[in-house]
Amino acid sequence: MDAIDRKILSELQRDGRQTLTELAERVQLTMSPCHRRLRELERDGVIVGYRADVDPASVGFGFQSLVFVTMRESTRDIIATFEEAVAAIPYILDADRLFGEPDYLLRVVARDLDHFQQIYDERLSALPGVQRLNTTMVMRSVVDDRSLPLDG
Repeated sequence: MDAIDRKILSELQRDGRQTLTELAERVQLTMSPCHRRLRELERDGVIVGYRADVDPASVGFGFQSLVFVTMRESTRDIIATFEEAVAAIPYILDADRLFGEPDYLLRVVARDLDHFQQIYDERLSALPGVQRLNTTMVMRSVVDDRSLPLDG
């Protein structure tokens, strides 16, 4: 990956809807080499997809919480079952496995506190292998979905 590939990635992180013509102009390439590089980045798995970033509050999900999960035990089967169950809950926007304790960090979105309590009682507390859930409410996102720092 060279500096031009990094420019392409930076531009796409900034605006994934720009046309190929705009992208080529911004990275100072002609259309054909820019298109070729873009397809290679997609084929090699560097670019893993495109999506629209939607403001959660605008679509009725103005409540977010962080849920710290401590597992009872960490066998391969329990971890796999837990992670499959987490992936099946659409209100979990991010799930990270951590070193040490707690074992996982989940970012959960809900309409409001009552909705979160319902998700917690019906879905989160029923996750397999869980010893303890600790929850904190998100007051405000300070840095959210930042692009990777590819140019420095």
